[in-house]
Amino acid sequence: MAARAATRSAARIPQVAWNEARPAPVVLVSGPEELLAERAIRRIRETLAAADPSLEVSDLDASSAVPGDLTTLASPSLFGEPRLIRVAAVERLSEAFLNEALRYLEAPDEGATLVLRHGGGVRGKKLLDAVRGGAGGGIEIACAEVKRDADRSSFAAAEFRAAGRRVSPGALRVLVSAFQGDLGELASACQQLIADTAGDIGEGTVQTYYAGRMETDAFAVADAALAGRGGEALVLLRHAIDSGADPVPIIAALAAKLRAMAKVLDARGQAAKIAAEHGMAPWQVDRARRDAAGWEAAGLGRAIVFTAETDERVKSGARDPEFAVERLVRLIARRGETA
Repeated sequence: MAARAATRSAARIPQVAWNEARPAPVVLVSGPEELLAERAIRRIRETLAAADPSLEVSDLDASSAVPGDLTTLASPSLFGEPRLIRVAAVERLSEAFLNEALRYLEAPDEGATLVLRHGGGVRGKKLLDAVRGGAGGGIEIACAEVKRDADRSSFAAAEFRAAGRRVSPGALRVLVSAFQGDLGELASACQQLIADTAGDIGEGTVQTYYAGRMETDAFAVADAALAGRGGEALVLLRHAIDSGADPVPIIAALAAKLRAMAKVLDARGQAAKIAAEHGMAPWQVDRARRDAAGWEAAGLGRAIVFTAETDERVKSGARDPEFAVERLVRLIARRGETA
């Protein structure tokens, strides 16, 4: 029994991250996150083409494949060029493709790289089990859906890092909050900022470009609450949450603004001087001063403490995170004064 278990363990294929994709005789690209899958497959193609520009690239739809399609594409040509066969829709594969692919795994063609794109679901399990069990000597690139804000922030940070650009944590927070939907939209927003701007990327830059995407997001809620418009802030908050916004970025936006206000509340002098002392931009000092108008130090302190407590409750799985954030918004709209 122990020997069989060891054999099964040894037969499991390597799991490779999408941004470290590499060629192998068989590459299973699984999971629903299409953007990551496309990038992984493109990376494999670029690696193969860099090694040999004569690379032949062929595409095959597994749902409509007929007997002989895969064998024909994988077979070496007269001049023996390397071959890349990209197979789409493996989650809807035809019986003909399943049978031919299982036979192919027994002896993959030398010089061929077979990429199997499976978007999810149970269909094609027999083929997936064979690949994952080690048949064909393959690897798997799992492209799970990117849902959590932390993962989306890591993705965006990697986009800027790959381009040699620095981006502030606040800018990442605003960007992720503005693009809560399709990961491709977030990637496009990152690429636009990289292409259209120079130097470090801060919150102001992101807000300038994507203010229209943020009308009911974290910073709109924060702005309304800080201005004392409690009713408006609550409406915006409920709309944002009903639209799928995570409460955590909303709390983070409030916390960031309150911290900036604390830095300038009793500061005197020109914005440029205060900015240099606190690592802020002059426009951030001006904005924080406007936000802090009418606030007392005691109320601001209470708001900062309550924000930290709310953040901890929500992140630790509060039973009603929306209600916790509503209480925080009400307190801030009252400038830290308890009811």
